[in-house]
Amino acid sequence: MSSLPSAYLPPAFNPKLPVALIAGQGIYPQLVAKSARKAGLALRLIAFEGETAPELLDTFAEPDRHSVHVGQVGKTLKLLSGFGAGYAIMAGQVTPRRLFDGLRPDLKAAQILMSLKRRNAETIFGAVAKEIEALGVHLLDARAFLDDQLASEGCMTGGKFPIAKEYLDHGIHIAKESARLDIGQGCVVRKGTVLAVEAFEGTDEMLKRAGGLKADETLFVKTVKARQDFRFDVPCFGMKTLETMHTAGLHAAALEAGKVLILDKPAVLEKARSWKISLLGF
Repeated sequence: MSSLPSAYLPPAFNPKLPVALIAGQGIYPQLVAKSARKAGLALRLIAFEGETAPELLDTFAEPDRHSVHVGQVGKTLKLLSGFGAGYAIMAGQVTPRRLFDGLRPDLKAAQILMSLKRRNAETIFGAVAKEIEALGVHLLDARAFLDDQLASEGCMTGGKFPIAKEYLDHGIHIAKESARLDIGQGCVVRKGTVLAVEAFEGTDEMLKRAGGLKADETLFVKTVKARQDFRFDVPCFGMKTLETMHTAGLHAAALEAGKVLILDKPAVLEKARSWKISLLGF
């Protein structure tokens, strides 16, 4: 039986080496930091200006934290080397519009962008991952340390899931195909009809659009690609998304078990029950 603090760590993980947390928005990086510290690991922080929560920065001593602008890949690589990090983990989103407005690429970032024939999140972050690994820093699966926050099989909110199996299967099929085509990783369906598909605007905007149709018995499905790179792309479902579902009048969601993170899972499940929103792991 493994003694590692997470099933998503490599078998040769060395707990004596520092782990650098590259932190974006929200509670996700805070949960990673809390769990990694509980496991007794030495943490360092690379924060993004205007993105990372100030309360996370406050939990690190000044020598153990640094901030970069979105796009400063060269500086990030130098910080990883300076930290003596054996591992790095990416957690938390960056505001999508920053990829078009406000991006401040340094020379290394510009070189990476120029080398890519297709520029999307997968190719860009994949190229950055190669640069990190070239330093001898192992980029961890971003589910590491959050095993207990993942969607689990069955109706997690209890009771019977309100969507018939044939319509659940249809929703999963649409979500999987959308992910395969690199459009997005979620959709909203109703009794065999596709109401909305997630694209660059993100999950919450898709849910708002679907809610605007005022249809009953709708289902939100969140999945992953067949070859998902979990080092930098972990689908998340948190309190904000649950609130968006509630406001939009959507009452059922199916999340791929072991693949989708439910951030602050106990609180999300409790609130979902109070709002009569059913959450299923498939």
